[in-house]
Amino acid sequence: MSTATNELTTAAASEAAASEAAAPAAGATHPPFTVAVTADAARPDGSSVHGDLGLQRLSDKGISWGVLPSYTDPVPLADLAGVHAVLSLGHIAFDSRTVDHAPDLRLIARFGAGYETIDLDACTRAGVVVTNTPDAIRRPLAVAGLTLLLALSHKLLAKDRLTRTSDWAQREHYRGAPLVGQTVGIVGFGSVGAELARLLAPLGMKVVGNNRSGRHAEAAELGVELLGLNELLERSDYVVLCAALTPATKKLINAEALARMRPSAYLINIGRGKLVDTDALRDALRDGRIAGAGLDVFEPEPLLPDDELLTFDNVVLSPHSLCWTEDFTRDVAAGAISSILAVAGGERPANVLNPEVFATAAFAAKQP
Repeated sequence: MSTATNELTTAAASEAAASEAAAPAAGATHPPFTVAVTADAARPDGSSVHGDLGLQRLSDKGISWGVLPSYTDPVPLADLAGVHAVLSLGHIAFDSRTVDHAPDLRLIARFGAGYETIDLDACTRAGVVVTNTPDAIRRPLAVAGLTLLLALSHKLLAKDRLTRTSDWAQREHYRGAPLVGQTVGIVGFGSVGAELARLLAPLGMKVVGNNRSGRHAEAAELGVELLGLNELLERSDYVVLCAALTPATKKLINAEALARMRPSAYLINIGRGKLVDTDALRDALRDGRIAGAGLDVFEPEPLLPDDELLTFDNVVLSPHSLCWTEDFTRDVAAGAISSILAVAGGERPANVLNPEVFATAAFAAKQP
């Protein structure tokens, strides 16, 4: 792991060590708890593209932290030697080849909600707890979906271009679409979808949803009818993708699914780029078989400079960061750091993705 820790981290760790040395011996001592921050979104000093990660909270508890030396996927095993927890800022893979050979690793704290690159079964077998921060991301991601919907309905991108080119005479061709009475279909209706439904209610829009179970605790309360995917696609004026990426949902929106959508309908993706067959989406947009798209996620990321998606006037794009607001960073970072502090203190953290890990011999063997 990188030796680049800040002065506060070093001072706090030294102070904690001195305190332990002065205390009466009370059994075996253990090395200080050590955290590695992935380098995909963080700099050596701990600053990040998201803003303040709250690493000072670790320093204040005498916990040593450092940013990994490079953005390498998967993380080199040598960089995980002596590491007890990883704060994963992106989508680096953690599978059996990694976690089986990281004997000190007890926790992977995911900054955000998605965990498709983390093998939960492998982590459980290796005694590694995995957490994420679904509550913190709920409102910012729902607002991101609403932002794309409003931008599309009002043809904001085209109007921005007309204004910048002083081509006001063309504005009559870009009237906005109505909102009241329009149907929004949310694919992957869960906590984010429920939050989006709340935001849409004052606009007079009808919300329908789809998820794997066909039920959701808040659906009835919010007036959301849960449908099969095909019926949702056929009835919706706006289709919003919030689903998690799994083998079953990869390219869920393919040519057949797009053909079920209305020519006046828009596709919005705030989930994962791989939920959509991008080639099929390009074809549908080029042929006018759907009205447009709002995309915050892509396959691949980043888009190649010659990608046809960049040329469409009816497509609104964002570089997988539309939900990156100050409250997003504050709340997601707080949740991830709290998970680390809990495990460092011998407690069970919140939002554990593999709770069965606590019953394993591998987990017990890693406890001090």
